[in-house]
Amino acid sequence: MSFTLKDSGVVITGAGRGIGAALARRFSAEGARLVLADVDDAVSSVASELGATAVVGDAASEEGVARLVDAARSALGEIDMFCANAGIAPLGGADAPEEDWARTWDINVMAHVRAARALLPAWLERGRGHFLATVSAAGLLTSLGSASYSVTKHGALAFAEWLLATYKHRGIGVQAICPQGVRTEMLEKTGPGGKFLMGPTAITAEQVVDTVVKALAGDSFLILPHPEVAEYYAARATQNDRWIGGMNKLQRKLEEL
Repeated sequence: MSFTLKDSGVVITGAGRGIGAALARRFSAEGARLVLADVDDAVSSVASELGATAVVGDAASEEGVARLVDAARSALGEIDMFCANAGIAPLGGADAPEEDWARTWDINVMAHVRAARALLPAWLERGRGHFLATVSAAGLLTSLGSASYSVTKHGALAFAEWLLATYKHRGIGVQAICPQGVRTEMLEKTGPGGKFLMGPTAITAEQVVDTVVKALAGDSFLILPHPEVAEYYAARATQNDRWIGGMNKLQRKLEEL
């Protein structure tokens, strides 16, 4: 399942800032040919800096994904790797507005499904293709403060696992990036609660990408920039009641902030 970046055609969504922009800069340095997508024009400056192609627009809707894939194929010839990196994390619980739940589901899950739907026929015919999903440790654990983020990141992880289990023998590689706190605009928007939970161990987007590049040379499905997440994931699976109790204790501390 290892993937070579040099001379490969790579698409990155959410590439205007944060992890997406860091992926773009590192992948360009490694020799990849890039198409960068984001919902606003911030991606154009990153693309200009790297000599890449920018596609400004919604990469989550069915029409937006189709437009992006068509533009990428025109620019690259074929897409060797698709990085489903765009994501949002609106605060709120079950009472969050319906439109927040719908938009988070569209961006964090259905964008991945729609991209795979567009890519798989050509990839299966070629016998190769690589899908890199930015999931978050929330997909393995949970995300206090944002129910929609937690639920959709679990969905994104489940879809990535399904893709690999279904198509690995046909040459399709799939990996899931699952960091905890990353020093990006998204972390800033989580407010005091997010900074309390993730701030002390937050790493830079560039550190995340260092881990990603190393993982692309291997065969691991989960990419864990915070290695301790593997221990938390194991505890969640094997000591579930105790783990939920610990998370509830953290929730009570958040309510005191």
